[in-house]
Amino acid sequence: MQPLKGIHHVTAITSSAEKNYAFFTYILGLRLVKKTINQDDIRSYHLFFADDRGNPGTDMTFFDFPGSRKAVRGSDEIYRTGFRVPNHESLRYWKKRFEVKKVKHADIQTFLGRQVLFFSDFDDQEYALFSDEGVAGIVGGEPWHKGPVPDEYAIIGLGPILIRVVNHDLMHKVLTERMGMVFVKKENQFSLYHMGEGGNGASVIIEYNPLLPKAIQGFGTVHHVAFRIEDREELDTWQRHYESLRIPNSGFVDRFYFQSLYARVYPGVLFELATEGPGFIDDEEPYETLGESIALPPRFRSSRTAIEKMIRPLDTVRSTKTIEKEYLDFTHKT
Repeated sequence: MQPLKGIHHVTAITSSAEKNYAFFTYILGLRLVKKTINQDDIRSYHLFFADDRGNPGTDMTFFDFPGSRKAVRGSDEIYRTGFRVPNHESLRYWKKRFEVKKVKHADIQTFLGRQVLFFSDFDDQEYALFSDEGVAGIVGGEPWHKGPVPDEYAIIGLGPILIRVVNHDLMHKVLTERMGMVFVKKENQFSLYHMGEGGNGASVIIEYNPLLPKAIQGFGTVHHVAFRIEDREELDTWQRHYESLRIPNSGFVDRFYFQSLYARVYPGVLFELATEGPGFIDDEEPYETLGESIALPPRFRSSRTAIEKMIRPLDTVRSTKTIEKEYLDFTHKT
């Protein structure tokens, strides 16, 4: 098998598509590249936030389940999503930004040899900004050029992803023997693993914590993480690999924007493998208006009228607006 290339996307659960859209668009400066439906529950939104063109490895998505309960944080869960920024100076900009925007955050610190800034959103969903400075590895994405964050400080991708477990030995075996990742280093209860070319965009961090109760999923937590593979041929190879190990899996799933394979390789933690393409710029939406109307994969398009009556309106039009870059007096404009 070819090694996993890195993180493809992370999917989480939000209590409010409206607040989620505002936070990711106007605070984090990520671009909504698809406003579609949850393909397994067409009454709810599935929002995709990514870089300027929706490149693999830059995409955080959200299921909108109004009325769902809040998550109970604990062990055996993907508990924090990392995002990449270009350098240490970017972290200082983001600390100032979070102060101005009243976003809950910690101080900049060193963590596993990386500079990092931890923060959270209105659902207490946990995130981190990791500096790419001095961290070689997989190339990042492209800033959203028309977003509010100056390009030189903007988020350029995902990673690392943090997972908390009660059984470190089992997760180590899963990541190294079943998923082909490489153990890099250990710091206190945290262990760092790389895949592919390595770097922040191809890293998983495991926190060993045997004292917490098992997490209960709900809004404010991650549903699953997906790792990058090249194409359908590799996907089929991975399915055969899972079956040879007697790991139950979803089999091939066509999500239209990419193709997928799901498996709980470790109890309670859902891993997806997702192909690099086709991508989010498709026959329904050009680059200029990505995410502004409800997009539907072909198998749902004959039901568009019924779906649009079923799902509540959500205004995501940005192409008619001018969003100013916000330097926040952090530095002189360049």
